[in-house]
Amino acid sequence: MRSTQALTINLPPQLAEMVETKVRSGEYASESDVIVESLQTLLERDAAIDTWIADEVLPTIQALDVGSGQTISLGETKKRLHAHIDRLISRG
Repeated sequence: MRSTQALTINLPPQLAEMVETKVRSGEYASESDVIVESLQTLLERDAAIDTWIADEVLPTIQALDVGSGQTISLGETKKRLHAHIDRLISRG
């Protein structure tokens, strides 16, 4: 069984340059390493969002459904959501 699979991808010029810059700087050994780490980070972020939804969003919705939750404005909701996303991003 192969441990890797060859793929051909097309990137926008800005992203292709970013990948090349990371390799040239020595931060990564290859373009593949940049893409692999990027995809792993994406998977981790998605898992964190799924956990947040399960641990915080769904219980809040359920509490509202039974009338025991506290409602907030759309503006406050957006503010809190953006703050949460910023925290997730800063964790890297």
